Amino acid sequence: MEYLKKAPKTASTGERDVRDTVQSILDEIETGGDAAARAYAKKFDGFDGDILVGPEDRAAATHKVSQKLKDDIRYARDNVRRFAEAQRASIVDTECEVVPGLIAGQKQIPVSAAGCYAPGGRYSHVASAIMTVTTAKVAGVGHISACSPPRPGEGMNPAVLYALDVCGADSILNLGGVQGIAAMAFGLFNTPPARVLAGPGNQFVAEAKRILFGRVGIDMFAGPTESMVIADKTADPEVVAWDLVGQAEHGYNSPVWLISLDRTLAETVAARVPELIAELPELNRDNAAAAWRDYGEIMLCDSREEAVRVSDEYASEHLQVQTEDLDWWLENLTDYGSLFLGEETTVAYGDKVSGPNHVLPTKGAAHYTGGLSVGKFIKTVTWQRSTREANRDIGQACARISRLEGMEGHARTADVRLAKYFPGENFDLSPLD
Repeated sequence: MEYLKKAPKTASTGERDVRDTVQSILDEIETGGDAAARAYAKKFDGFDGDILVGPEDRAAATHKVSQKLKDDIRYARDNVRRFAEAQRASIVDTECEVVPGLIAGQKQIPVSAAGCYAPGGRYSHVASAIMTVTTAKVAGVGHISACSPPRPGEGMNPAVLYALDVCGADSILNLGGVQGIAAMAFGLFNTPPARVLAGPGNQFVAEAKRILFGRVGIDMFAGPTESMVIADKTADPEVVAWDLVGQAEHGYNSPVWLISLDRTLAETVAARVPELIAELPELNRDNAAAAWRDYGEIMLCDSREEAVRVSDEYASEHLQVQTEDLDWWLENLTDYGSLFLGEETTVAYGDKVSGPNHVLPTKGAAHYTGGLSVGKFIKTVTWQRSTREANRDIGQACARISRLEGMEGHARTADVRLAKYFPGENFDLSPLD
């Protein structure tokens, strides 16, 4: 494998710098409650209005959003909902008879409350509002809180507010950043404490979720958005270049990578990407230019097997394949957040409207997890019941293993049942011959 362009930075560059800051904000808000969260909303977002969005503001947002945009939001919501419903149908209760007389099973129980975060800094992420709230709703979560950064004197973006409302958020907060995550986790502003936090955000949001993990569940440890394209000689270099640029605009630290099986294609894309970046509006251009300069990579592989090895090693959040024989790649690729096969689909479709969730693992987390799904909001719990006769074998084995481990109290919980259910019988309850 040959690097035609190697990134000087990684997605983890500089992340330790935010840890102490985030911890101190969380501590202060946990101690100070609503008032502390309000203070941070004013400090960071210049917002001193109502934090909890009322029915009037929800209705007002509906009137501020054009009918065309409302139709698009509902179209995306319906696609996400249909896919989430298919996921939910695949997660089922089950039971089996482990040994005669012992029935064990599992139940799927939605969490009682969830917190959904929709970013609103550089860009207002309507799609994140749709992805998180809709998925939690389909999972059957009892109460869904949601938040997004407000603008001074206005509150959150009306389109984001409309999306949160139409997708089913029970409580909506004009809060962003660490203070928004903290408010949902701690149950501020008359909301129940979230049992699971979900949604993308900047490095401060990601660090807040990381610190709170264990106390609450989170969708995943997330870093900056990252995207990889695998392409061969049949790929259109213009399409490949735009797919890289389109993801680089997320932010200055968003990695974009190309694995090419053809040198001419790789060189053409390398020349074209800076030209396409220059065509973007200023904010998008600045983000994409920095991301390409510091995090962009182009790798040349001489076989598709080598391309698979490199791709799986990176375990990218988004993985596009623009090659011949797409079924081969579907069969052989294993480590990615979400896979986009063929030129006819693109990460942007998945980001916004196509259905599968766009909250996906980054920084190598795709080695062990997939993206946000209804399963993130559901607990798989187990149960068991037994007949008295089944205690004959189970009780003896339990008592002997417990004594081998030195846990006499455990052993005697089995002893007492054997004595009660089988009076007069003698059992060998020692682990030693």
